[in-house]
Amino acid sequence: MARQIPLDSVGRADDPERDRARDDGTHEIAPDLAYRRLAIVNVVFVGAPGAGDRPNSDRQWVLIDAGVMGTAGLIAKAAAERFGPDSRPAAIVMTHGHFDHVGALEELAERWDAPVYAHGLEHPYLDGSASYPPPDPSVGGGLMSLMAPLYPRGPVNVGGRLRHLPEDGSVPGMPGWRWLATPGHSPGHVSFWRAVDRSLIAGDAFITTRQESAYAVAVQDPEMHGPPMYYTTDWQKARDSVVLLAGLEPDLVVTGHGPAMRGSGMRTALHELARDFDRIAVPDHGTYVDAPARAEDGSAYRPP
Repeated sequence: MARQIPLDSVGRADDPERDRARDDGTHEIAPDLAYRRLAIVNVVFVGAPGAGDRPNSDRQWVLIDAGVMGTAGLIAKAAAERFGPDSRPAAIVMTHGHFDHVGALEELAERWDAPVYAHGLEHPYLDGSASYPPPDPSVGGGLMSLMAPLYPRGPVNVGGRLRHLPEDGSVPGMPGWRWLATPGHSPGHVSFWRAVDRSLIAGDAFITTRQESAYAVAVQDPEMHGPPMYYTTDWQKARDSVVLLAGLEPDLVVTGHGPAMRGSGMRTALHELARDFDRIAVPDHGTYVDAPARAEDGSAYRPP
């Protein structure tokens, strides 16, 4: 039976006092790094606050992922409050293209006239040419898993603005950051790493809440967990990705679901997840446990 690893809440990276003073729903976890929770998912803002208020400083920040459908206004409002009312991002950069990460993508890319960057293996889900394999409601238990067949599988179409992440590992609009291929949850899933302060934006490679449970999603008690089970289609690659990220020894992590965490307790839990991934994260049975859907044989891509 897969399980999660509890995390000490004192390891949370956000500051409740500071967040209450800001009162815009955004959690600042580093001077140039913040996230906002939108229903069941987080979006991340990379860039110095007020960047859009300085002369000739438009396009000085980046949005990572684009939330669920109906949240474009909330994301734009949070961006305006953080970077200035007329500030536009240099880019929208995607960890992957699942419905809860692309809900406002088309609207925001159009509003801001912004390029969208993603790994090439995610492009079919973002240019209208392919849908994800069906989710597996039998894994993980909990209401979120049971409801998975109702979730949109895409695709969205931002093909006119879609770009490949640079082959040299750099991230457009994010100096000092590198993108890392972390497939498994999806074929082209990526994470973002800044070595100078050991900051990691992990997307859904691993998460800090039990996303299969509606109660856990609502309460947001911090815990180290593998990728959301109902949408993970290649568990071997998911394991390799967690091992890779644990090996970086991050000090600060913000994931696609759950609170941002920092410190030694977080690292210990992440190493435990990597070391014992099959027992902790992988379902005992399920559609993709024995028959993964992969880019290599085309099984990860379905007609739209």
